[in-house]
Amino acid sequence: MWQQTYGKNDIESGASRPLYPMMLESPELRWAFVRKIYSIIAFQLLLTAAIAAVVVFYRPISVFFATTTPGFALYIVLIFVPFITLCPLHYYHQKHPVNFILLGVFTTSMAFIIGLSCAFTKGRIILEAAILTAVVVGSLTLYTFWAAKRGYDFNFLGPFLFGAVIVLMVFGFIQIFFPLGKISVMIYGGLSAIIFCGYIVYDTDNLIKRYSYDEYIWASVSLYLDIINLFLSLLTLFRAAD
Repeated sequence: MWQQTYGKNDIESGASRPLYPMMLESPELRWAFVRKIYSIIAFQLLLTAAIAAVVVFYRPISVFFATTTPGFALYIVLIFVPFITLCPLHYYHQKHPVNFILLGVFTTSMAFIIGLSCAFTKGRIILEAAILTAVVVGSLTLYTFWAAKRGYDFNFLGPFLFGAVIVLMVFGFIQIFFPLGKISVMIYGGLSAIIFCGYIVYDTDNLIKRYSYDEYIWASVSLYLDIINLFLSLLTLFRAAD
């Protein structure tokens, strides 16, 4: 009979393929790193969706934040919690389990912010933004892996994306103090969506080629923020267009 060679090596043969040309590290280790990152991001997104859903559907929470002075003060605190958490997270990102505890605090605070952003938005708009975000993230991720395998590199996007975010932040501050109307809000949402699409490609490329195996927390935070910011940008765009 013909000798069969099927087995573990065949099942995991995809993991032995280099992710990009001239790859010097072990493909198996890099694939394991990639799987770990996407597992963490999946948990973050599930936690975010669960907490945001509670905030949206349990009306007393959103009413408390929207109509009371303590609620508004707590909302301001929640806005700064993710940024404050990033400081110790940077210091302890390789120290287990402190890094995961801080990551949980970061994700939970972000989830509350997202829930409050969606609380007074039509369900149809939230669903449209969520579906489009999922499609865009999936498509850009597959494209980046495909492009990396063919030798494309997206590291050059870094300075351009950083500059674009600075412009976006200034534009946002101008909108706060000098509102320019519905059209400008749509422009802001559309531009920010394009910028964070670029960041998804850029950070996925870094995940494939540049992040060290000890930087799994930072890689997860980067991609998670890209996805969340893309969703919020689309939410802003659809609300303005509605």
